[in-house]
Amino acid sequence: MSGRWLSIIGIGEDGRKGLSAAACTLLDAAELVVGGKRHLELAGDTPGEKAEWEKPLEATATAILARRGTPVVVLASGDPFWFGAGVTLARSIPFEEMQVLPAPSSFSLAASRLGWPLQDVTTLGLNMKGLTPLIRRHVHHGRRILALSLNGDTPREVAKLLRDWGFGESRVVVMEALGGPRERIRRVCAKEFAFADVDPLNIIGVDVVASASAQPIAYTAGLPDDYFENDGQLTKREIRAVTLSSLQPGAGQMLWDVGAGSGSIGIEWLLAHPANRAIGIERDAARAARAVRNAVTLGVPHFDLRHGAAPDALEGLPQPDAIFIGCGTADGKVIEACWNALKPGARIVANAVTLQSEAALLAAHQRHGGSLTRMSVERAEPVGRLTAWRPGMPVLQWVSVKPHGAA
Repeated sequence: MSGRWLSIIGIGEDGRKGLSAAACTLLDAAELVVGGKRHLELAGDTPGEKAEWEKPLEATATAILARRGTPVVVLASGDPFWFGAGVTLARSIPFEEMQVLPAPSSFSLAASRLGWPLQDVTTLGLNMKGLTPLIRRHVHHGRRILALSLNGDTPREVAKLLRDWGFGESRVVVMEALGGPRERIRRVCAKEFAFADVDPLNIIGVDVVASASAQPIAYTAGLPDDYFENDGQLTKREIRAVTLSSLQPGAGQMLWDVGAGSGSIGIEWLLAHPANRAIGIERDAARAARAVRNAVTLGVPHFDLRHGAAPDALEGLPQPDAIFIGCGTADGKVIEACWNALKPGARIVANAVTLQSEAALLAAHQRHGGSLTRMSVERAEPVGRLTAWRPGMPVLQWVSVKPHGAA
């Protein structure tokens, strides 16, 4: 292991007695031992200097890197590369300089307590502030979820969300301090959750049960319109499904949603893959706030909404893999600014409903190529005691991919 000066050791609630002989040898030989307060206490007395993680964690990574070449041990919970400290350290320290000795992860321990096949379970990290709504997209009848909690309040928050979404019959398991002498496992129906004394170190298991009123997040584009709070500024379901198909979201890609309105396009882009990113631009402050609420409600709180008007609000944004323009296309300035921002191989999709905006899309098509599609949707609605078709406004959609070598 020549050159591997940094040892990252997974430690469980059973402390030093659960460590291998190799891990104990590295721990005793370290000049510096870094960990959370709990980790350092679990490790007991060690000859080397001890230091607790600082916030943000990256600050401690810098201090660790300053000790390069001397033996350093970092203690982490369970598997350091499963929502652990190893992920943070690997951003600044080459893996070739590390040796990693994992312990069973919290998910492995939880699955073993419940008898759940871990490969079939959705595993989530809700261990950062604001992440609890991320569970939303994974709540489907019959599915099982394991989630790391931020603190002792997280299980109560999850149970409330399940009730609010129509999944109050779901069975919730709260597993505290797994693998140690303080281990405790309690089961309760989500709608009856009343635990007030949950240990901050806990993991939540959810066996999902849907009621008739449940509103799951479908795996296809085109969520029902009533899932979104809106003032009418909303890309309707059928047009939205086609628009997402035209945008072709790929894993880890960045979208600009220009003229975000209620945020429906950016939200469904993010729902397409957990690694996706999206920035929404909306000039109306009330609509921008509404889009933020929709993002949280639908389980993508990381939607980055910016209050501002294009094209000025586009300055300095990370380069996108795709751009959707939902409004403000009439004068063509926004279209050209967005086209210029695209990297080769990236795509642009713009929808228009007014004659002026249609003219701008026709001009863009002449300059940059691509395809034009005109879509019209009619819905059956009551007319007195009878039923008739009520047409929506037709939508012209322009789609183009920026070719390599284009300006």
